[in-house]
Amino acid sequence: MQTGLDTAWLEAQSAFKAVVGEGGWISDPAETDPYERDWRGLFKGVTPLVLRPRDVAQVSKIVKIANRYRVPIVPQGGNTGLVRGGVPDASGRMVVVSLQRLNRIRSIDADDFSLVAEAGAILADVQAAAESVDRLFPLSLGSEGSARIGGLVSTNAGGIHVLRYGTMRSLVLGIEAVLPTGEVFHGLSPLRKDNTGYDLKQLFIGAEGTLGIVTAATLKLFPRLHDMTTAWMTLRSARDAVKLLALLRRATGDQVNAFELIPRDGLELVLKHFPDVRDPVPGNAPWVVLTEVASARADGTLRADVEAALAEALEAGLIADAVLAETQAQARALWRIREILPEAEKLDGVAVKHDVAVPVAQMPAFIEEAAPVVESMIPGSRVLAFGHLGDGNIHFNLRQPPEMDREAFLAQWHAVSARVHDIVLQYGGSISAEHGIGSLKRDELARTADPAKMMALRAIKAALDPNGILNPGRVI
Repeated sequence: MQTGLDTAWLEAQSAFKAVVGEGGWISDPAETDPYERDWRGLFKGVTPLVLRPRDVAQVSKIVKIANRYRVPIVPQGGNTGLVRGGVPDASGRMVVVSLQRLNRIRSIDADDFSLVAEAGAILADVQAAAESVDRLFPLSLGSEGSARIGGLVSTNAGGIHVLRYGTMRSLVLGIEAVLPTGEVFHGLSPLRKDNTGYDLKQLFIGAEGTLGIVTAATLKLFPRLHDMTTAWMTLRSARDAVKLLALLRRATGDQVNAFELIPRDGLELVLKHFPDVRDPVPGNAPWVVLTEVASARADGTLRADVEAALAEALEAGLIADAVLAETQAQARALWRIREILPEAEKLDGVAVKHDVAVPVAQMPAFIEEAAPVVESMIPGSRVLAFGHLGDGNIHFNLRQPPEMDREAFLAQWHAVSARVHDIVLQYGGSISAEHGIGSLKRDELARTADPAKMMALRAIKAALDPNGILNPGRVI
């Protein structure tokens, strides 16, 4: 005999399927599996149904049905997130709403320097669309071939160009989103100035699908870059890297696009797992900086500025050696090392990972203090600290000791993270720089955040989503 709950679920399931039609839903466990696993492979949830709407009207109807039957739903884009914010939990009650079929570039206005893309549009396709009209969409990250705009907006994604262009929050002019009631917020205006009340689009940027489902975004474009110089430099200390960044910004008229810090251990991991990669500057310097300096001008003066800056840095003892890419192919080869570093780390074993930020000038001190503390917590473990030094965001990861059991190591995750986060906060930093909170860091946010902030976050969630159907258990 069916219970009332069973009957309600069958009715909801039938209504969901009717909205999306044939080909718009998946229920076979073998086919839902990719939607249930996080990118790191550390978590497997369960969903009875994956819905694949093809337009905003269908998303609206799905949310209204979810509200009627109190069915929790998980919005999902490219599923490249790292904090378990876009996969269902293990309860088997959450329905996944995949935005992958909402993948059109709706419009491009080169004169207005703006582009409207749907939530399922892949980042690389948006970059190509901008380039087709001699414009630049500057967001760039390792997963740009699979990450989708809705998820990037919902997590306020960062990447390697934040130093110059800011996070996704700085790149979004307008938002179209389905509210928790099912109503559609039509906010795709490309206006740079609009002081008519609260800036509602900001509620959805970084909200990780808890306050609404982003279905499209108006994105800010920039002049296409025509002169670019890439340099790989070896250094004796991370403190010298901070001084080098200031020197490069001054010498190039603040045209530094990216400034990535890589430890020698990280480079060794790449060389170990990718035999086709060669060390650009062989030696034993403990740190490497990979930088990109770029200009929209095509007068060819930029390389000379960079060469002069590196000569000054060499004379001042800030760098040990350097190589400048002579061709685009060489530049791509240098950047490939940085891009595949996370994959090399993954191939080498598991790690307790932290996406943290502190003021740029404080990053070397943070690394020097935090590394020995967490390494002492698990003897034989090793810190790998790398990433976007230019904007103060370092991926601070503690790697599993080779001889230690995987599960025993992972069982220490929360204790290690708590210690790392406490040190981060001592430096005035953030426990999440660009990956979001999801469910992985939810309890840590509650533990470390200002109580007034948590009160406001909970009040906003309760006001907009009183039935708690949108991505429950994430962020708060």
